[in-house]
Amino acid sequence: MKIFISGGCKNGKSTHAQRIAKIQHNQLNKLYYIATMIPKDDEDHARIERHISERKGMGFKTVELPKDIIKLSGICEKNSSILLDSTTALLSNEMFTENKFNPSAHLKIGKELNSVLDIFSDIVIVSDFIYSDSLIYDEWTEAYRKGLAYIDKICAEKCDIVLEAFYGNLIVHKGADEYKKII
Repeated sequence: MKIFISGGCKNGKSTHAQRIAKIQHNQLNKLYYIATMIPKDDEDHARIERHISERKGMGFKTVELPKDIIKLSGICEKNSSILLDSTTALLSNEMFTENKFNPSAHLKIGKELNSVLDIFSDIVIVSDFIYSDSLIYDEWTEAYRKGLAYIDKICAEKCDIVLEAFYGNLIVHKGADEYKKII
């Protein structure tokens, strides 16, 4: 099953994604956690440590892949179960590199995710929902927000189930019947 989970920061996306990936995982296949975050500060390091602690004993093999997500096809077997956390960090890593700004990074990531979603049938993808405020942002931030929306749209269209995490709960926006089968 292809599942997309979005939601605000610290609303339980990763916890839900880990639980769902573990539930739908076929014990005969490998279970991968694709970590995309490049830590920038103490808060990032603490978040990574928390996620590692939460996954302990769940059977995930962690693969750090902060860029070039298409490389999954050479790392993971086709019948693997994959949890990709997150497209938000992936876009940041590809859009803002070495003090350079790549405003078209979302096009590369969108193309790569399209391929990844064609290759793997058992995948959970996590993204942050950053669209609900009405502030006017600088050019780079606005390009990032639009780029993430582009990526999220691709994921939502190609996935069987689309979920939104909020305050530890989930709203099913697409694939309610399929979701009921796996929970």
